[in-house]
Amino acid sequence: MIDLGKRNVLGIGVDAIDYESAIDKVIAAAVGRRPMSVTALAVHGVMTGVGDPEHRYRLNQFDLVCPDGQPVRWALNLLHGCGLTDRVYGPDLTLKLCRAAAQQAIGVFLFGSTDEVLTRFADSLRDQFPELQIAGTRASRFRTLSPSERDALAEEINSSGAGICFVGLGCPRQEVFAYEMRSRLNMPLIAVGAAFAFHAGMLAQAPPWMQRHGLEWLFRLAHEPRRLAKRYLTTNPAFLTRLAFQKLGWMHRQQSQGRPPKREWFFG
Repeated sequence: MIDLGKRNVLGIGVDAIDYESAIDKVIAAAVGRRPMSVTALAVHGVMTGVGDPEHRYRLNQFDLVCPDGQPVRWALNLLHGCGLTDRVYGPDLTLKLCRAAAQQAIGVFLFGSTDEVLTRFADSLRDQFPELQIAGTRASRFRTLSPSERDALAEEINSSGAGICFVGLGCPRQEVFAYEMRSRLNMPLIAVGAAFAFHAGMLAQAPPWMQRHGLEWLFRLAHEPRRLAKRYLTTNPAFLTRLAFQKLGWMHRQQSQGRPPKREWFFG
């Protein structure tokens, strides 16, 4: 088990952790009915915090920030000598947590995406983990919520009996949601992005060899060029440049807390 705590990656505190330790932390919080905010960040997720001081503040308040992308794992090893041999990939973390939740009779709530994706995702989870209790599902409204809608959603999730809530709203909305809802839910919130669509069989994952070599972005770009071209062709070079500058001591010498958000967004 590896859990070296948070390390500064471009001003964002990313946990140098492996699957086993991450799962232990989440399950312990679920059993204890403790609020917890968790995300798994790839390059794009890190860069959303680099460019936005308010979002950087949110990310740096998370209880657990896992190194989702291989380049983020490489950054931890390059900058801090963490010796991580694997990343903590959000879609795989989702399945591993569901397996552990099934073994300990911890219910899960699925929030985000569409009704179709949620139905297929829930069916897939039941097929893989027959003992898993899916306490509830709620599709995204794809808009911001009113305060009363936000409170009603929190009550629905809390009263469902779930011990873990998976959030699939896409980056960075899901991290905003987890940050804002942490104090309102008595369970871990796990922001897992495309895991919903992957495990629903509605979005293809990169082959294992591409994942191992940090080329998942290229696979996704080839499949969704219009949506992802700007993201990958701008953020990837910026990440590598800033990483080199941090290694040389020219930038990001210390983790930057950012600036507390001036408002809540109520994404839902």
